[in-house]
This record gives sequence, structure tokens and C-alpha cells, in this order.
Amino acid sequence: MTYLNTLISGTGSYIPNLVIKNRDFVNHIFYNKDQSAIDNPGENVVKKFLDITGISERRWVEDNLTCSDIATIAAERAIEDSGIDPVTLDHIIVAHNFGDVIKSTIQSDLVPCLAARVKQALKIKNPACIAYDILFGCPGWIQGFIQADSFIKSGLAKRCLVIGAETLSRVVDKYDRDTMIFADGAGATVVEVREENHKRGFISSAAQTDSVEEAYYLYLGKSNQPESDPKVRYIKMDGRKIYEYSLNKVPLAIKAALDKTDIPVEQVKKIIIHQANEKMDEAIINRFFKLYGIKKNVSEVMPMNIYELGNSSVATVPTLYDMVIKGKLAKHNILKDDIIIFASVGAGMNVNAVVYRY
Repeated sequence: MTYLNTLISGTGSYIPNLVIKNRDFVNHIFYNKDQSAIDNPGENVVKKFLDITGISERRWVEDNLTCSDIATIAAERAIEDSGIDPVTLDHIIVAHNFGDVIKSTIQSDLVPCLAARVKQALKIKNPACIAYDILFGCPGWIQGFIQADSFIKSGLAKRCLVIGAETLSRVVDKYDRDTMIFADGAGATVVEVREENHKRGFISSAAQTDSVEEAYYLYLGKSNQPESDPKVRYIKMDGRKIYEYSLNKVPLAIKAALDKTDIPVEQVKKIIIHQANEKMDEAIINRFFKLYGIKKNVSEVMPMNIYELGNSSVATVPTLYDMVIKGKLAKHNILKDDIIIFASVGAGMNVNAVVYRY
């Protein structure tokens, strides 16, 4: 018996060179959302932030780069890793949230779409290579992967390039403590079909959108600084509600994806989860396994790079996967036939998960 498997045949990422450490914020002036000053020494603010999020430093892009630039770099690396000819790509799918935001500007540039810019930068002349963007919050790369699998299984594509890229440093409010969460980066994957005699690759998925009460947990709003221009808006979030939502919804979404298969939960080797908050991610994974009545050592199952890279939104999952695959995270590797679960949560609010056999 033969199977048409949807496989990730190549990965690549771009991690910016500019390192912003927590200590760089010690003398920063922060305000609350009501624009009152935060009356707390900078050392205390930074220490509490580290305790809550697990983030010690983050990467921000250099002044001359945009989101589409770093998406292209990651794409070139994934294409090289896969060994394909880029002209054979049927789709280029770029997941992001804010488009290209040039340094020291306040506008998101989305025309043409970032996928079209990447296609041009890759010098792909084939008009049958369709390039488009996904705006799906932090779970965008996973949703692009789900779409690529759908194209492949329906016969509409044989090979896709799926990218997650973001430059959140261009849309943060420097007077908001949440600035310390956000980071930049890009991860790319070549996804293609292969006819094989055993089932592997993309196995199943689950996704959902909650947009009644939850739609504006992440949003654009005015600066916390009292004298700021209220017409200029920055990324904002209701951290407590996002935390509670994630703990309730993400474990169930991961379970929904796994329950579509005949794979026992004990066989899950790695969960590549969106790098949003160290404690939140640990709680999510603990709750997931608790749904099956078992307890796991989370540190063995859940690789993390948030400590050094921060939260780069849609880029966290593909960059983390690239690092694990290429042996860049100590104590974490993935072997043939290992079961991996990709999972994410973000603006929308959106949640998704994919079960994948390596």
C-alpha cells in the first residue's frame, strides 16, 4: 500500500542579530493602560517580568530590514535545505500580522502582499506559483501548513512554501511593559507530497476561532504615555484574559487533533508550541496530558527558545522547529517516526494544532 504524504522537506529561519536584554529596560519609563506612571523601581519591573514570562532577552531586526526581507532570508534557507528548485513551488503562503513596517514609520504596508514580495525576491517567474498572505494571529504558520496540506491532498498543489514572519519591534509602545514580550523573526518550511509505503508527515489537525467576547484580547490601541498622540496606535493585549483563554482552549485543541488519529498520547515525543509565555506554555502542556490522566515531564516534551528569543508571534513555531531539527537546542532532538504536535494560540482569538509523524 502506498500513501501520499505531506512532508516538511526543508526548514530555514532568520534570527535577528540585535539582542535586547532585560537590563536594557531597567531605566525605562513605563505607564499603565490608564496612563498613570508605574511607581516601581525598574529592577523590580524587570525581575517580575522574567519570573512571569521566562524571557531574559529578545531579538529585534536591524533598521534596514522589513518583515518581507527576513521572510525571504528564511525562505532561501528552507529552499536550500530541501534541495528543490524554487520555480517548482505551487504556492507561497506568508503568515504575518502587520506587513512591512519601515523603521520610524507608523504605517503597515500590505500592498502588494508579503508573499508577492517574497516571490519577487526569490526571482520566481512562474505565474502558476500563487502567492498570498494569511492574517491569523500567532497561529498563522500552522494555519498555512494546514492549508498547504489541504492543497496537496486535493491535488491542487505538490509543493508549497509556508513562512511565518513578524517584526513586532516596529509596532510596540515603548511606554508599555508588554514591549518586553515582543520580538522579531522568521521561519520557513518547504511542504511537499511524497509517495511512500508508510504513513507519515501531516496526520491530522484541529482549529477554532472564538470572536464574540474574545475578538479584542489583542488589538491596536493608543500609547500608555499621557502626552502621546491618540491617533497613533500600537499592539496591545489583555494578558490575563489571553492567559485564561489559552489554558482553557489550547489543551482541548491539541487533544482534538490527536483524537482524530489512532496514536496513543504516550507516543507524543515533542510539542512545538507557540512561544508566548514560559509558565503559560508549561501549564497548557500539563493540562493536555492531564486530559488523558497521565503526567509528563514537560521539559522533556516541550522545547523552548523564549528565554533568549522572546515572542516573535507567528514566527515562533517554525523557528523553534528549525532549531530542534538542526540540533541547536540541547537535550532536544527528533528521530524518524517520532510524533510531533505543533500548537498555537493568538489574536482572533484563534487556536490550532497539527499532529505530525517525522
